Order: sequence, then C-alpha cells, then structure tokens
Amino acid sequence: MQSSSERHEYPAHWEADVVLRDGGTARIRPITVDDAERLVSFYEQVSDESKYYRFFAPYPRLSAKDVHRFTHHDFVDRVGLAATIGGEFIATVRYDRIGADGLPASAPADEAEVAFLVQDAHQGRGVASALLEHIAAVARERGIRRFAAEVLPANSKMIKVFTDAGYTQKRSFEDGVVRLEFDLEPTDRSLAVQRAREQRAEARSVRRLLAPGSIAVVGTGRTPGGVGRSVLGNIREAGFTGSLYAVNRALPEGVKELDGVPAYRSVRDIDGPVDLAVVAVPAEYVPEVVTECGEHGVQGLVVISAGYAESGPDGRDRQRALVRHARAYGMRIIGPNAFGIINTSPDVRLNASLAPEMPRPGRIGLFAQSGAIGIALLSRLHRRGGGVTGVTGVSTFVSSGNRADVSGNDVLQYWYDDPDTDVVLMYLESIGNPRKFTRLARRTAAAKPLVVVQGARHGGAAPQGHAVRATRLPHATVSELLRQAGVIRVDTITELVDAGLLLARQPLPAGPRVAILGNSESLGLLTYDACLSEGLRPHPPLDLTTGASAEDFQAALSRALADDTCDSVVVTAIPAIGEASVGDAALAEALRSAAAAAPSKPVLVVHVELGGLAEALSAAASTAPQASSSGPGVAAGRGWVARPGAGGAPPPEGGPPAPTRAAPGGTTARGWEGHIPAYPAAERAVRALAEVVKYAQWRRDAAEPGKVPEYEDIDEKGAAELIGGLLARGQGLTLGTEETCELLGKYGISVHRALPAPTPDAAAAAARTLGYPVALKATAPHLRHRADLGGVRLDLADDEQLRRAYTELTELFGTPEELRPVVQRMAPRGVDTVVRTVIDPAAGAVLSFGLAGAASQLLGDTAHRLIPVTDREATSLIRSIRTAPLLFGWRGSTPVDTPALEELLLRVSRLVDDHPEVVAVTLEPVVVAPHGLSVLGASVRLAPPPARDDLGPRTLPVY
Repeated sequence: MQSSSERHEYPAHWEADVVLRDGGTARIRPITVDDAERLVSFYEQVSDESKYYRFFAPYPRLSAKDVHRFTHHDFVDRVGLAATIGGEFIATVRYDRIGADGLPASAPADEAEVAFLVQDAHQGRGVASALLEHIAAVARERGIRRFAAEVLPANSKMIKVFTDAGYTQKRSFEDGVVRLEFDLEPTDRSLAVQRAREQRAEARSVRRLLAPGSIAVVGTGRTPGGVGRSVLGNIREAGFTGSLYAVNRALPEGVKELDGVPAYRSVRDIDGPVDLAVVAVPAEYVPEVVTECGEHGVQGLVVISAGYAESGPDGRDRQRALVRHARAYGMRIIGPNAFGIINTSPDVRLNASLAPEMPRPGRIGLFAQSGAIGIALLSRLHRRGGGVTGVTGVSTFVSSGNRADVSGNDVLQYWYDDPDTDVVLMYLESIGNPRKFTRLARRTAAAKPLVVVQGARHGGAAPQGHAVRATRLPHATVSELLRQAGVIRVDTITELVDAGLLLARQPLPAGPRVAILGNSESLGLLTYDACLSEGLRPHPPLDLTTGASAEDFQAALSRALADDTCDSVVVTAIPAIGEASVGDAALAEALRSAAAAAPSKPVLVVHVELGGLAEALSAAASTAPQASSSGPGVAAGRGWVARPGAGGAPPPEGGPPAPTRAAPGGTTARGWEGHIPAYPAAERAVRALAEVVKYAQWRRDAAEPGKVPEYEDIDEKGAAELIGGLLARGQGLTLGTEETCELLGKYGISVHRALPAPTPDAAAAAARTLGYPVALKATAPHLRHRADLGGVRLDLADDEQLRRAYTELTELFGTPEELRPVVQRMAPRGVDTVVRTVIDPAAGAVLSFGLAGAASQLLGDTAHRLIPVTDREATSLIRSIRTAPLLFGWRGSTPVDTPALEELLLRVSRLVDDHPEVVAVTLEPVVVAPHGLSVLGASVRLAPPPARDDLGPRTLPVY
C-alpha cells in the first residue's frame, strides 16, 4: 500500500481487525490515495437519507474535489479511517483539527471535528462505535484531546453512538443542529462500555461457530476414511439439527451425495447460506477454500488442516496469511491444526471434531489447546461423569490447535454468560494475552468456577505453533496471579477433572471444616492427614467399623451435615465381606438419601474399588420411579451417587418433593442434578475439596472487594515532574541514591540515609552526622544484602568500634574501592523483608513481597499481586507467604507492625500505578519492627512505559 503522506509515513500500526456487534469481523485501516475508487463505490451504496445526515443536504455523489479531500491525509491534522470487509469499504470516519475559531489548524490546537458515514446494510452492527474507539486513539496519539461533532436531531443512531461511548461530554443545540463535544481521555465509564461491547461481540463470534445453522465440510474424500470424511460422519451421527453439506473439488460428475449428505464440488455451488465451514484439505489448498467461503458469506471456519506454525517459520508465515485472509471476509477461525468443536445442546447436537463419539450432555465447558489432551479430557469425563446416562457431561468443547485466531480468551467471553455452562475447565499450553486473560478470568470466576491446568510449564518456550508474548515472570508467579484472579489452578488433567466434577455437582463449602466418617479407620486417618496437608480443618474421623450397615452410614452422614461446625463431609467406604455386609446399592442409596436432606453442604465419597462398589455407586437406584435409560433422572454413572429427586426424576408417589440443590455459588441452576462425586484415593478427593474451599473463600472476598486508599501526603504531580526531568536524560536509567529517596519521598516512603565511607575518617564523620549507634555495610554487588557473608557490622556505638569494624572488613574482603562501604544509622530491630515491583510486558505491573534472605532467594517464598493493589489484597499478600508466622509472634516473639507494612505496600503500588515509567522498584531490606518500619535500601529504575493494549481500542490480536 502506498503512502500519501505529506508529513508522515503511512501509520501501519493503526491497522486493526475488530469484532463487530454481531460476531463478524472487519478491518480498520487508514484511508490513502489508492482508495479513490473504493470510496466512490462505497458512497454509491449509501442511501440518500444517510448522505443527507452526513452532509446536512442532498448530496447524491462525490465530486472529484471531494474524493481528493477524503483520500489525501497528512495523518496528523487530517486523518481518515475505513472499516473494510472483503477489501471494500463499509464505513468511514475522519477528523480535521480545528482551532478556537473553528477553522483548520495545526498543533498545538487540541480539538478536532469528527464525522462518520456507515453503509446502510451494515448499520446496527456496531461499526461506528468501533471506528470511534480507533479514531479517538489516533487523535490522542496526535495530541488531540477533544472531539466536536455536529449532528442533525433526526440522526438518532449517530447521536447514540456518541452519547453511549462513555466519554465526558457537553451537548448543545443551535441553528437546528445538535453539537456534541467530548474529551477523549478514557474514563472508567468509557472503559466499562468498551469492555462490555468487547464481551458481547466476542461471545457472539464464538456462538456463531458453536451453534451454526448450516455446515459445509470441505475436503471429504470420495472413499471412506480420511480426516474430512471422518468429521462429516461424526457430524451426521451426532444428529446435527441444521443443514449439512459435503464438499470435494474432485467429486465425479453426477455424484450428488456422500454418506447420504448432499455433496458439491465447491462451496460456491451450495444453494443457500453456509454458517460454518470445516476445512480438512492440504494446507496449500486452504487459501482457495477461504476465498470460496468468504465470497459465499460463510461466517466462520474450523481448520483441521495441519502444516502451519507447528511446522516451522514457513508455516508460521502461512498461518498469519490464513488469518489475514479469513478476517478480510469477516470470518473467524478455530485452528489451524485443530481437533474440532462440540456442542451437546439438543438444539444443535454438533460434533465437528475428530472425536468418534459425541460426549454426554452436561454443564461443563471444556477448552483444550492440544487435541491429544482434549481426547484425554473427554475420555475421563465420559468415564467419571456417567456410565449409564451421563448426568455429568460437556456443554461445549473447543480444541483450538494453534489458536491463530480464536483463543481461550474468546471462549471465556462466550462461557461467561452462557446459560448452559456452570463450570469451565481449560487446558492451556500458552496464554497469548495474560493481562486480558486475567481480567476475563476474574470476571468469569465471580460468576462460575474456572479450573485451569497449564502445560509446557518448564519448557522455557511455547509449543510449536503458538505465538505468545514474552514474559519474564516464572511460572509460579503466573500461577499465583491467576489464583488472585479467582482461577482454580491445578497441575494435572486428573486434578482438572476431579475438581470439575465436584464443582459441577456440589455446592460451594462455607469454610474449611471437614467431617470424616466411614467404615475404615485406616482410610479415615489417611483422609484426615490429607486434609491437614492441604490446609483444611478436619474433625477427628468417625469410625463406623466394618460392620456398619447402610442405616449407620445414613444416620452418621445426617448428623454430620446437621452439625454447624462442619462445612463439608468426606465419606470413606471399603467393601465389606460376609453375609451381614452392607450391600453396595443399599449403601449408595443411604448416602443419597442423607445428602438430599441437607443440600447446602458438599459431600464426597472415597472408595476402595473391590468388586462392584464403584458400579453400585454409579448405578445406585433411587426410591423415585426411574426414567428410561436415555432420559433424565437415571442414576449417575461410574463414580457417582445420584441424590433422590435430582435431574428431573419425580419424588416417590405421595411424598414431598426433594429439596432443590444449590448450584455452585449458591444459586439454583437449570439441570442441577445433585450427584455425589466418588474418588478412588483420599488424596485426590481432599485435593479437589481444598481447591474448592479456597475458591469459595475467594468468591466471598470478591463479593466485598477492597479499595485503593487515598493518601493526602502523596505528591503525584511533583513525582510526575521529577520523572519527566529524569527521563529527559535518556531512555532508561537506574536512579542514584538521592534521586531514589526524593522520588519515594513524594509518595510518603522514607528511606534511611546511607552515607558513603571511602576511608575510616569519612566513616567516623558520617557516623557523627547520623548519630550513633550505626551500621557499617559493604555495598559491593557480591556482598550487598549478604549479612551471612559477614559484610555487615551492626550496633557500632562509637568511633573506636566503627574504626575497628572498618579495619576488619577491609582485611577480610579487600580495599574500600572494592567494598564500597556505607554508614547507616541503626534502625529498630525487627523482621527483615523485601518489597519489589516489576512491569512485565505480558502480565503488567506486579507487586512482590517476602522475607529478606534465604526465605525468598533460596526457597522462593514470595507472594505476588497485580497492581493496583487494594487494602484487602495488601493484607492477604503479607499473610500468604509460608514464613508469615514470623511477622505475627511465632514461638513467643513480639508481633511486628503489619499495618505499617500494608501501608508501605499500598504506597509502592500507587507509585507504580500512577507512573508506569517506574518500571522497577526494590526496597531491601525493609525492617518491620513492633512499632513502625525502616526502609534501609532502595533502588528505582525508570524507562518509557510499555504499551498497554488493554487501555486502547478493541482489536483482535495478531500472533
């Protein structure tokens, strides 16, 4: 594309793909001189009414002068953007910088007039709203702070675009025209509006893929076998409710069907719309297929074909070209190298995947980047979730392959308000946009549980085919940040399924108190020990003995559930031997009956699998009349105890209805069957329960979020001026001691002075200036913060002790030039801690806290929170390290001033949040005493802040 710039080169970074309100996509880019014909063609397709609204008069066609004006921009004072689909304009927006007199102007004028024109066929799709976000971002980049727009009163749609955007604005009416003026600085409301639109648009884009009305499978071989033919058969056998077509370019003349499905040689030959195309042709033929689909109006693609980024650099280029090609036609892609998608809804019944069988319907949403892991997850859910009818199954399944376009973020947007999904399970090998994922995860977890296992944790790089942003954070830090956002982080797919099944069929516990009962003392003790290891608070196990009857189990479970000091119950069971032993079916029925009477507490079963116990648990008969083997209400499958009255089964004739079970989070959800999960090992059951307990506590805390406090002594403006002056020296620098102290002082953070001591006499003079007692420290890199090496001398009371200590240091470690000694006034004794911040290019600003020395450096006992940190998060941060008891009076020591420590953390967080140029802060050591604290060492690094795409206009990522 050529540049028409008179003053600036073509701004390629303004190009972006966006998702529109209906889930389709469009390309936004600057308008150039090459677009004259496109502009004229676009204008000819706009109605006379829309032209009148744009120019306030009849304006049937553009003159040559108009075309020149609207295609020649300097990309500074005059800018035009176009939204395109298939390379053709569907909407335009432009701004012209004006002065106070309303005439054309240049900088420093900071106001511009803005005007839109949207093709009638595309009005109502949110095109103007997306264009407004992008033109506003461009204007801010060029120093424009305010837009003005004049709109006819009858043009209510355009007035709504401006008023709904969330910017601070003024509105006036003069000479029959509405004049709107609004500031372009993002506000909390404008960001909220933008993110709400993003959620709706991205959710709809995924919904169009998962619930199509018609599908074409492209690449169906003429003979059975092969990927395309297999997918076609899977869709057909699942009972897809829409129209299905087979496409094979080599189809012989006269062949009209394959496996009873209408067959065509090209998507273009299909009569009627095609919503989704499943592409299973060699990679070299995919571009031709994409063109055919785009021209036919296909809404989305599932690309099973391999040979893309997973195959190397050439494949990566091929993959990027594929995404650009599809998005140009407004299509989104799952894949390439994808396993496929599944939707078990009875209104859809879609299995467009390589899975040979449709999974059981249920309320678990499942996302896997890996096809192999997707198969494993589907298989485990099938085995654990229902042997007879599948009462615990999948609502939707997405395996994204290389996730070149649709990613886990998009699917989270869909599941957030999907009424058919109660629990979300995700297997991720990479996170393309951690900052956005964390934001979406926090919002999703507040509504429904989100369980994540991350593969490729220790490989140091993303899997082949996955393009991700570089992060400097270790995996443990990323995991903790996800937990902070409410994500249930587990390490294996076994734990993923264990937690998912518990969450899908049991209420959230009110706390960590666990009752344990069963017919095996040893199994009860194992469960007790596992609870303690996981941080739960178990009651002593109740041993019912091996001779316990079904009635004994029922009575014990009923008592435990009625106990106000119990939040959940783990039942341990081993099969008994002998004529008097309890029957498996009777035991299962007894547990179900007791649990149904107290539906507010979760119940888990730990069983030793001998004989038919597991089968009895899965096939336990209800006292209610049973439905057919294919209907709701049939007993749960392997590893489950179905509760009476659940899943739509009627209560016993003449009896009261069974109590409604509370869904996860305490609400009643459609399809809530209330089945008891069973586990083959105590450790697995308790680990799942522990994760759910922590998640339930997070939900309670999230219901009352903390706040970022205001401190009257913070000088934000003064800090900004100081930072600006310091950065004028260069692109990045580590501040000196005086500059560090000055900047931190602007935020109320006082650092103990440390005076250089190049000679014994200088050390003595510094001590007299500061006042005895003092400390003498070596600050050479290999000795700094290493008291264990002997490079620090404390409590020096006078000149004699100071000079003697100085001599000892130089004799042990070298010359003063090598040691770089300093003198510092002694601080009150306390616990040495360290506070750090870093701005990660992928995750954002992170605040870290730990005890100084071996605890954090050797054992990695450090806690992390995303900035800005609230008061509640600061409180939890200092309590979440394993060595936290040292701060709270461990073994009779005096507790230290943790409120002062919390305030320090909040002030540091405010500094970094207010000034993103502060890219790193280290306070070490911070000595926290019983009263107050002392910051003895500090360093600050400044640099131009990294770009934050989460504050910019909506745009699809380019991997």
